[in-house]
Amino acid sequence: MGTAPVVGGLVALGPLLAADGLGLGVAAVSEPGPEPAGPAEAAAAASMPPRRRLEFLAGRRAARRALRVVGLDCGEIPRSGRLPVFPPGRTASISHSTGIAVAVAGAPGRDLPLGCDLELRPLPREAARLVLREDEESLLADAGLPPGADAGWSVTELFSAKESAWKALTVMTGGGREGPADSLRGLRVSPREDSEDGEDGLRVCVRADPARAVRVRVVRVGAGAFSYVIGRPGSRG
Repeated sequence: MGTAPVVGGLVALGPLLAADGLGLGVAAVSEPGPEPAGPAEAAAAASMPPRRRLEFLAGRRAARRALRVVGLDCGEIPRSGRLPVFPPGRTASISHSTGIAVAVAGAPGRDLPLGCDLELRPLPREAARLVLREDEESLLADAGLPPGADAGWSVTELFSAKESAWKALTVMTGGGREGPADSLRGLRVSPREDSEDGEDGLRVCVRADPARAVRVRVVRVGAGAFSYVIGRPGSRG
């Protein structure tokens, strides 16, 4: 699948995210004139290899577009270490895959965790052991249920769901960003018992602290997946 159909398919998801109080932004590295939005972005990009520079700038464009969808303007987005630094009252989650960047932003006053992930390269079945534990393997599509059933998920979709949850459950400390677990296997994914969304509803929690959990929606994109956090269990949005 070429870049244009993927970008178009992702852009078409905007109303779905808007219903959850989220703004969606999409950008491609192939867009003409990908210039930094200010000196801080320019300084960060200057130290990067060419491909990484294009991905970095595409991610910033996607984030600004996501914020504009929810009525928030944002200039340049510098970074601290590898983390984007947003102005007060503005934040987004950014992901890249195969030359495409996506970002999800929350509407003003939406005090819920943000996290998104785009995976356009499908993972092999053998990668399941790096992502899942035994009590999650029944979720896989080849575990006896057809694709599209509540428990019929690909490794790519479950990996993406956990990546989104990881970002949303990450906390900032004095030493920087602290993830919720040592690896994705430290998170547990399960079908949402409260799902009203059909096949796309998943719950992801921290195994060591199951109360730390988020709801994640997963959308198939070609052979890959796009996922994003839509709230906490029991919340609406």
